[in-house]
Amino acid sequence: MKRGSTFFLKIAVFLIGIPILALCIFGLPSLANDIARMKIEYAKLLYPVLIVMYASAVPFFFALYQALKLLSYIDKNKAFSESSVNSLKYIKYCATIIGIMYAVGSIPSIFLVAEKDDAPGLALLGLVIPFGSMVIAVFAAVLQKLLREAIDIKDDNDLTIWGE
Repeated sequence: MKRGSTFFLKIAVFLIGIPILALCIFGLPSLANDIARMKIEYAKLLYPVLIVMYASAVPFFFALYQALKLLSYIDKNKAFSESSVNSLKYIKYCATIIGIMYAVGSIPSIFLVAEKDDAPGLALLGLVIPFGSMVIAVFAAVLQKLLREAIDIKDDNDLTIWGE
């Protein structure tokens, strides 16, 4: 593959990461201050959500790093390698961790807020991140399995002795 053919995808990975980094640095502290000032009864429900949001940033950025590594393997014609399989494995684990963190840590708080405010749409909105993470984890697992099978077939073909 031509070097730089994944340039657009690398830019997309950076464009995905920049708003999340800005949200962690500027948005979440501001949100915490605003909610704590407006509604004191929601302040105690805010801490689990903030903890999960900050903690989930670590696997999120690690998954983005693995995606960049995977794209660089593709650029170097090493797409069908054990390194690519490992990158997909790490992306799968990160997506699963994020989904579990949000399911355990923030969904109960979101449901309590939705119940107090009588807002059922808020409860559905709280399910977007865990379900989205699980979709990414399943997609990465399928790609990992397909890549593993392709590598096995390639290895078998490399070991085949072609006679006349």
